[in-house]
Amino acid sequence: MRGFYTLFIKELMRFWKVSFQTVAAPVLTALLYLLIFSHVLQKQVQPYPGVQYVEFLIPGLAMMSMLQNAFANSSSSLIQSKITGNLVFILLPPLSHFELFLAYVLAAIVRGMVVGAGVLAVTCWMAPPALQHPLWVMVFALLGCGVMATLGLIAGIWAEKFDQLAAFQNFIIVPLTFLSGVFYSIHTLPDIWLRISHLNPVFYMIDGFRFGFFGVGDVSPWMSLCVVFLTFLTLAGSAILLICTGYKLRH
Repeated sequence: MRGFYTLFIKELMRFWKVSFQTVAAPVLTALLYLLIFSHVLQKQVQPYPGVQYVEFLIPGLAMMSMLQNAFANSSSSLIQSKITGNLVFILLPPLSHFELFLAYVLAAIVRGMVVGAGVLAVTCWMAPPALQHPLWVMVFALLGCGVMATLGLIAGIWAEKFDQLAAFQNFIIVPLTFLSGVFYSIHTLPDIWLRISHLNPVFYMIDGFRFGFFGVGDVSPWMSLCVVFLTFLTLAGSAILLICTGYKLRH
């Protein structure tokens, strides 16, 4: 596994060398979201009994930041390697397909977790949320970042230029995260939008993560776990298949 370890460290160093952009900037963005939305909606919205809106918002913003940055890490790494032409130095060594997949995904998960910890650290001073089920928090954080890291790997393999990757992020990732209940409880939506929200896998990631803080959610945490886990298995299988066939990597 020396090849996996080397690639994994390379991916960690890649985002950490520009941590001001890859870690500090997302944390600042989440803090601005919190300040604006909590100021506007604090007195008008009470999503759960006994839970203030600002407390409700903090876990959602942390999870949204984790998901977006996990996606960005794996996708940007691959597209940069393609465009600069150094992808050949990753494909030539005797690395297995699983080692390639694991190194990219785990590095993206680390970046997502670091950003999420940073968001919680700088926002909890406003309203420290309760942590009733830490295990649920950790499980959904890891699985959610894993799903988005794998999706980022697929997007990076598919895209051939930055414009395509930006379109993937703007038209798929951003709508999925913003319409997943980050800023609201889906039970406040009209019936048609409530049904549509249940088709969004990101909703289950955020709702399960939030359940770990408050012990209450819009759906059962076990249902959320099943949806997120099956989504990860499906995407992981697809990504490994793309790597095995060399789709847009070797051809």
